[in-house]
Amino acid sequence: MSNLTNTSDDILRCARSLIVAGGYNGFSYADISEVVGIRKASIHHHFPSKVDLVRTLVRRYREDAEAGLAELERHTPEPADQLRAYTGFWAACIADGTRTFCVCALLASEMPVLPPDVATEVKAYFRMFSAWLTSVMEKGAEQGTLVLSGTARSEAEGFMATVHGAMLSARAYDDPAVFATITQPLIERLIAVRQ
Repeated sequence: MSNLTNTSDDILRCARSLIVAGGYNGFSYADISEVVGIRKASIHHHFPSKVDLVRTLVRRYREDAEAGLAELERHTPEPADQLRAYTGFWAACIADGTRTFCVCALLASEMPVLPPDVATEVKAYFRMFSAWLTSVMEKGAEQGTLVLSGTARSEAEGFMATVHGAMLSARAYDDPAVFATITQPLIERLIAVRQ
């Protein structure tokens, strides 16, 4: 059973890398077969279709993100520090090349051509992340540690869009430092003290 799990995980890791490199339509089971070193029939055994594979990948990505955010909240109780930790996570990933982009943000850019089952999972990720950010903004506003220009929800959506846009800019300029150049002032604006 453990070998099946490892193979399944290897397939998912490979699919994630291929999506980040070329999008949903930028890879096939033949590509995965070549990278992972298994036959296409073995991939179909684990994931009967590409829709099954990517839907599972996005669902696990969301579940991992939820677990990561819960862990972040346990260890970092202050809202401003949570925002810094979240952007710091991505800054480190982009800098060392381990995870250069949010797979759901990339898939969202392909929403019109995604199969409905995959699109549903991508939307679920965005709803989950928006809800978390909204709660961070609400808590920070209630504590007086964050200064919001609009509603907690609009600030959360703007924050999420800026983080994803910063990922794109860092990629476009091939410069990991661009990410922090964009996201640091965003956080500083939120924690600025009113005069």
